[in-house]
Amino acid sequence: MLGALVLAVLGVVAAMVIFVFREALPSFGHNGLSWFGGGGNVDHQIQAIFTSGDLRQKHVYTFHAWPLLWSTFLITFGAVVIGFVVSLFVAVFIVEFAPDWMRSVMEPVVRLLASVPSVIYGLIGVLVIVPFIGNHLITESSRSSVAYVISLSGYSLLAAVLILTVMISPIMIAVFCDGLRAVPRGWLEGSLALGINDWRTFWKVGVRTARPVLVAGTVLAVARALGEAIMLAMVSGSIGFAPNPADGTIFFVEPSRPLAATILQNAEELTSPPMRDTLFAIAAVLLFSAAMLSFIGWAVKQPMKKYGVRA
Repeated sequence: MLGALVLAVLGVVAAMVIFVFREALPSFGHNGLSWFGGGGNVDHQIQAIFTSGDLRQKHVYTFHAWPLLWSTFLITFGAVVIGFVVSLFVAVFIVEFAPDWMRSVMEPVVRLLASVPSVIYGLIGVLVIVPFIGNHLITESSRSSVAYVISLSGYSLLAAVLILTVMISPIMIAVFCDGLRAVPRGWLEGSLALGINDWRTFWKVGVRTARPVLVAGTVLAVARALGEAIMLAMVSGSIGFAPNPADGTIFFVEPSRPLAATILQNAEELTSPPMRDTLFAIAAVLLFSAAMLSFIGWAVKQPMKKYGVRA
């Protein structure tokens, strides 16, 4: 029965993958590799795709997803890097240095934060983070310098990264804590017996031994970040624009829209056949990215099998 259940789950996953990629083929077939490139306004392209199917005209499939891909990478990479550093230090503190009373409070709070619905984080972002960025970090000269291209209002790359970091950090902290606790205590005590201080011992022995778990927690957080749609649709700006690092500090407050949020915002347009195929193409890219992420995580952990803690 267990074997049949496992096979059933694998069958459902395989069917989902086949269905998504089959529905995405028309969009990829019409665009080829240019689907991943740049050129034109992606929002105008989406509108043309939808209109061609909704009005029963000749179907239009021209779509260049680079702004969406670039925004997805920037938001995910920024949030994961910041979240990893913060989560690792917090996990080390909770496991090794926090007093018992503080540990008993922090751990339930961390797990509670990990279960908070994303729309709550999005609401906080809209009411707190976005107004703060718009009123204090964006100057009138900055607004006027790019007014002919985009509007700077606080809905931005920075807001998306900050909120997403807060969202995924509790997940990493919880996984990191479990991994650090699994380090054999005798290894740490042996280092302490040699006269090495607590911090260096835990960093060189505990954290090093728990590296496979750190990889697993990071992969889990990246997967959550890639698939996040509701919160990012609320705070990122919802504009198919690729923030340009050459713009200087304005780069951080430029609006953007990742792939998952694009699917969410255009879900009501599935009645248009070419639009449906385009959204499934976006979903296929996200699905492929998640699969490659899992494979990379597995490959990275292979050289670490000699360590005592595994994930």
